[in-house]
Amino acid sequence: METARMPRFGGAITALVTPFRHGGLDRPTLRALAEWQILSGVDGLTVCSTTGEGSTLSPQERAEVIDLVIRSAAGRVPVIAATGTNSTDGTIALTREAEALGAAAALVTVPYYSKPGQKGIVHHFEQLVAASGLPLIIDHAPAQTASDLSTETLGRLAAIPGILGIRDATGDIARFAGLSPRLRQRFRFFSGHDPSALAFIIAGGDGMISPGANVLPRLFISMQQAARAGNLSVAHSLQDRLLPLIAALGPEGDPARIKHALWQVRGIKAELRLPLVAVEPELCLAIGEALAPFLDESSAGTALSL
Repeated sequence: METARMPRFGGAITALVTPFRHGGLDRPTLRALAEWQILSGVDGLTVCSTTGEGSTLSPQERAEVIDLVIRSAAGRVPVIAATGTNSTDGTIALTREAEALGAAAALVTVPYYSKPGQKGIVHHFEQLVAASGLPLIIDHAPAQTASDLSTETLGRLAAIPGILGIRDATGDIARFAGLSPRLRQRFRFFSGHDPSALAFIIAGGDGMISPGANVLPRLFISMQQAARAGNLSVAHSLQDRLLPLIAALGPEGDPARIKHALWQVRGIKAELRLPLVAVEPELCLAIGEALAPFLDESSAGTALSL
């Protein structure tokens, strides 16, 4: 696949949670959640990621989530499927399935647990690109995978034409800003770290794949749009409003905290799958306090803030 022919993703993309009810998929709620996000103006949806508890989904459930959200989107926004595992063969199989279902791209983590080293990471993505025509976004989250993606490795990955971009969840803006112009032009760069997302965009990032956007999509969208338009005072003002919630949700967007917040905002059942459990009472209080100003605005008739 030639890089020039790849889709040009950008903007605010939500890393969508997966609603459950009585142990199974809550299909009506998933459809309603995807619709709300799209009507709020998001630029895309990512499904089956860590935020979406993808590792707890059965193969059948994973395929159903991808298919259901693609059908709900109906071409209005691209749907990105997270397909990464710690096995190259397993990742190839999931990526081919996502391609067959109609996903616009695959979000693929640097292999976790097995710690393949930089050479192994490169070979992993070479094999994946050779086996599928789906554009890839590499999910770089060393806090979760225990494998860092070095700048030298980024240079080697740049020679693989099927790789579209990088989702950077490190929060290291200086490292991103210090990349060579060649690498910054070669890849689309997305923030996967909500606390530093604004700084990432100001430094030249192309957008965010955001866990927090599940809860207040319009504010996250407005923040990144203001930043990209150069309206930095507006962007910083929106960030100031969002920071208490971002802090309460955690830097990596804990699904348990996000689902609790969605229960407060949308009345969505906050059911999780083990090993995740419901948030502790003190975190519930912190999330409630962070959301209170927005819920007050909504009840006063300014629901657009949500």
